[in-house]
Amino acid sequence: MDRHYETIIIFTPVLSEEQINNAYIEYKLYLKQNNVNIIKKEKWGMKKLAYKIKNKNNGFFFLLEYVSIPSFIKIFNNKILQDERIIRFLTVKMNKYAIEYSLNRKNKNEKQ
Repeated sequence: MDRHYETIIIFTPVLSEEQINNAYIEYKLYLKQNNVNIIKKEKWGMKKLAYKIKNKNNGFFFLLEYVSIPSFIKIFNNKILQDERIIRFLTVKMNKYAIEYSLNRKNKNEKQ
């Protein structure tokens, strides 16, 4: 049974804009190659971190919302863990309220 997931990835600020975009595209393609349905993808850009992570004060934030089988999540998380360009990530399973909120937010942004 497919489930709704959301992953936030923080890339190190040492990379150039082109390197970060290539990494982001790489992860989107990886999801598509594994038959994952991407619902939403957002580039949040450079943000200040609440606390230092690996001696970095800033990071490039990206959000991926997708539908996948649960067994794929462990594989995807292991791939992210092996990437030195990423300083932190978080994958969460979305409940029905989070899915509804995300759809409402997406519809609101499309109307503007």
